[in-house]
Amino acid sequence: MKRNKIIDLINLESPKKNILIKGWVKTKRDSKTFSFIELNDGSCLKNIQIIVNDNYVDYSKIRKLKTGSALEVTGNMVASQGSRQKWEIQALTIEIIGSSEDSFPLQKKRHSDEYLRTIAHLRPRTNKYGSLFRIRSEVSWAVHKFFKDRGFWYIHTPVITSSDCEGAGELFRVTTLSDPLPMKEDKKIDYSKDFFGKESNLTVSGQLSAEMFALSLGNVYTFGPTFRAENSNTSRHIAEFWMIEPEMAFCNLNENMDLGEELIKNIVSFSLEYCSDDINLFSNFVDKQLIFSLDKIIYNDFIRIPYEEAVDILIKSKEAFTFKIVHGLDLQSEHERYLSEKVFNKPVIIYNYPKGIKPFYMRLNEDNETVAAMDIIVPRIGELIGGSQREERLDILEKNMEFLGLSKDHYWWYLDSRKYGSVPHSGFGLGFERLLMLITGITNIRDVIPFPRTPGSIDF
Repeated sequence: MKRNKIIDLINLESPKKNILIKGWVKTKRDSKTFSFIELNDGSCLKNIQIIVNDNYVDYSKIRKLKTGSALEVTGNMVASQGSRQKWEIQALTIEIIGSSEDSFPLQKKRHSDEYLRTIAHLRPRTNKYGSLFRIRSEVSWAVHKFFKDRGFWYIHTPVITSSDCEGAGELFRVTTLSDPLPMKEDKKIDYSKDFFGKESNLTVSGQLSAEMFALSLGNVYTFGPTFRAENSNTSRHIAEFWMIEPEMAFCNLNENMDLGEELIKNIVSFSLEYCSDDINLFSNFVDKQLIFSLDKIIYNDFIRIPYEEAVDILIKSKEAFTFKIVHGLDLQSEHERYLSEKVFNKPVIIYNYPKGIKPFYMRLNEDNETVAAMDIIVPRIGELIGGSQREERLDILEKNMEFLGLSKDHYWWYLDSRKYGSVPHSGFGLGFERLLMLITGITNIRDVIPFPRTPGSIDF
């Protein structure tokens, strides 16, 4: 007998006989002559009710079933007597595939997110996190579809690299060296004895590699894990996260901003259409204004303002920010959220940042003071996208690297791309977990990734 998924059964117009389902017990209640089992198989948010009467041959075992047990059930679908579901199943046979102990930590009550992080291996069995990770799966597919529909090529960029794209030095080292470590005369570790013959680390971005492919294949993107060894315990930072990074040849900053806005609107719209049941859970129990907020993103143009204007607005606001707002300094999350939530009440694209606060690869503007950079800021989250037009002029790129003390020998391959048919090109990075926070209303980034990696936490 072929297994049926609950998502397929609950949407049937007429009942089926002799069906087979497999899943986990969410709850169970007993009357004098019946047991009512709520079963879920992960295919959707909804459970299906199994009814077992006391004539069942092993009814005593059914009475002892614990929440979390895994069952294989055959039976007949009938119209439900309750109002919460259309169909229920009258059981013919029930096999206990995996019993559950009394200590199963998920019971029929609300558990805090902090508690559920301590049992991250079990939290997908809750309604909230089951819904979240179904949304994550669907949105991942939607990202690929977005770029496929627009003629982009998907590139798998390296996870292990010798380059620090952002230049911040927040890197996880990758090494096969063991004690005693080989040392040079200057008492520094001799990485020439390591596996790759030089220092290597987990990637902070696939951008530099993706640029090489944009300069041959046109429009490309990479979507994969990235790593930052940033000792931060905020609700917006984790050490391992996923990035969506398109790179486009013959593309300027305005076109780059257009694509970023289009991508956000497309994914939000997709989520509301294809993940409606799961999104509604978050709208009902996490953020009552969620649907309204997402609709505003879809149906409104994003505000676009230069960095200087954004700073002027913040200074004139007289708001008591924790971080002082000064021309020439980078904007903090509180500044970004103030602009998107209090001033404009919609997403904001800030562009043309001072060159001194941005990485070496961003294109220098004609004023020689700013670079063609852009950040897309959204309410509740702050920065969702960071990108720029890339510096395609070899001489200026080399001067940027010299100013920042970067080795041209180390980036020889990157500089090569500016020697052989260099063209204007642009790209950006979108933090996938922050996108999921936007879509679900979840406020802590640790709760939108299966197993969060944070300072001092490497369980699971």
